[in-house]
Formats: sequence, structure tokens, C-alpha cells
Amino acid sequence: MIFFYALVGAVVLIDQLSKFLALQYLSPYTSVLLIPRVLDLTLVKNSGVAFGLFSGYAPALFTVITVSLVFLFLIANRSHGKTARPRRGSPSSLQETEAVHGTSIADRWALSLILGGAIGNWIDRLRFGTVIDFIDFRIFPVFNIADTAITIGVGLYFIHVFTSKDKT
Repeated sequence: MIFFYALVGAVVLIDQLSKFLALQYLSPYTSVLLIPRVLDLTLVKNSGVAFGLFSGYAPALFTVITVSLVFLFLIANRSHGKTARPRRGSPSSLQETEAVHGTSIADRWALSLILGGAIGNWIDRLRFGTVIDFIDFRIFPVFNIADTAITIGVGLYFIHVFTSKDKT
């Protein structure tokens, strides 16, 4: 359980440190070339959600995101509170144990990455009223470490759901 909360903390720390550095060393909307025609660093402030959607609704978004974050934390806390180890007299395989306890290691990783990323972006909204983005692949909207963690977490979750043998 501690490992997964440490993962949440690590995501938040790396995300916030990278955004601090972006704010210190990048000028808004001016790109710094890292890999020609592939990767730039471009400081962008996003007051909306994914891809800048709903950017005119910052106060309402902050409220919805805060409530969502509380629910996500409760879900993660509940899943992390359950053990994936079999108890005496209970199923011995990990899959059977997951069915009994409801949460797999993949789900815990996914929730931790999603929660860490969500907290990182929420901190930006709290501090700046906007999310700091700076990773620019030129063919995709500019994003940040928190967005990456959320995307990986969602991807892990869907991979686990679609590859799970227990299709209830």
C-alpha cells in the first residue's frame, strides 16, 4: 500500500518540478528545439481540460475537478486498502485472490498514476488558475508529465480490463 501512495507522490513531485523548471526557463509560446521536427519545449497555459476544451469555464471546472479528485482518492484509497494476498483457507492463485478482494496490482498502478497526475494538474489550477503544459511533439497538443501519468494509468487500466480472464 505504501508503494502505491509513494508512486502518487513521485508523480506529483516530478510533475511539479518539471513545471517549475518550465516556468523558470521557457518563455510563453516560444519553442525550444530538442529534436528537430519531433520534440520541442513550448510553455503553454491551459485553463481548460484536455486539448483546451471548456477553457472559458475555469471556476466551474475547478469545482468539478476538485469533486472528481475527492472521489478518485476515495476509490484509490478503497482499492489500496485491500490486500491481494490470499488468506488462510482462501484461494491461492492471484487471479482468484483478485476476484475475492476486487483489485489487481494493475488496477492499483493505474489508479496511482491517474491520481498522481490528477493531483499534479489540480495543484496548477489551485496555484495559477491554469495548467502548465510544455511537452510539444508538434503533431499533438502540448502536454505535461501529469497528463502522461494519467494517460499511462488509463491505458494500463484498459489493458487490464480487456485482457482479464474474468469477464463479469
